[in-house]
Amino acid sequence: MDPITELISMVVSAGTALLLPALGEIYAERSGVLNLGVEGMMALGAVAAFYSTYLTKEPFLGLIVAALAGLSLAFIHAFISISIRSSQVVSGLALSMLGVGLSSLIGKSLIGVPLKYTIGRFEIPVLKDIPIIGGFFVQNALTYASYFIVILLWFILFKTKIGIYVRMVGENPKAADAAGVSVSAVRYICTLLGGVLAGLGGAYLSICYTPAWIEGMTAGQGWIALALVIFSAWNPLYAVVGSYLFGGVRVLQYRLQPYGFSPPLLQTLPYVSTIVVLIVFSSSQLRRRLGAPSALGKPYYRGAKT
Repeated sequence: MDPITELISMVVSAGTALLLPALGEIYAERSGVLNLGVEGMMALGAVAAFYSTYLTKEPFLGLIVAALAGLSLAFIHAFISISIRSSQVVSGLALSMLGVGLSSLIGKSLIGVPLKYTIGRFEIPVLKDIPIIGGFFVQNALTYASYFIVILLWFILFKTKIGIYVRMVGENPKAADAAGVSVSAVRYICTLLGGVLAGLGGAYLSICYTPAWIEGMTAGQGWIALALVIFSAWNPLYAVVGSYLFGGVRVLQYRLQPYGFSPPLLQTLPYVSTIVVLIVFSSSQLRRRLGAPSALGKPYYRGAKT
């Protein structure tokens, strides 16, 4: 494999952990639900995947358990935000801390434990030999699956009636309700989908990317995924570009160390990049131009005056 293709492979591999939760959050926010608990869902998914894989020796079962872990936290968030109509910001922050705390508690005995059964990389013949883009085809099963997930979620969101309902609920829930669309059902489904993909993003870290349990291994990637949603203008296809760009920043810190750059300084690159994105896109007018849902973060009260 030539150096450029190898670099592309590393960037795609690093970006997958961001892409999965970002895709889920795009759907949640498109329906009007802001989920700041992504970091906690990823952390709980990571430890759930590692622990279940360690016990059962079945990494794909670990993916299922991780998805269920993310789903469980997402359900709590959906109930608080949609059914009770409490603050989405407070609920998300609380669940983020809960998920990180639970992952530390569950994973305390797993630190340093080797994991023999993982989801390793495999090459796709012929495609792997294509210059540059061949790096996309030297990946693991979950990364390959992410390619299809992106296309499927984009198609559903912009090319189907279901996608129209999702966007309508996020833009004008009162009009959606008047048209016979269940605002609560759409928001529940999208929020739960976000939790599932966040859990899988965490699982990717612990049984695919770095087959080990390290306390705090999500390292703020859930927050970066939230920034990616804005960066991608709430579009699954653009999320691919953003995820790989941020993945490239992460890879860059390892590539620059041999040239004398300070490791602590390089480790801040992904977070500095996140802050820059949030500052640049913080303008509400710019967010609206990019397609930010009008009802994002706002609970819906049936019959309330607009």
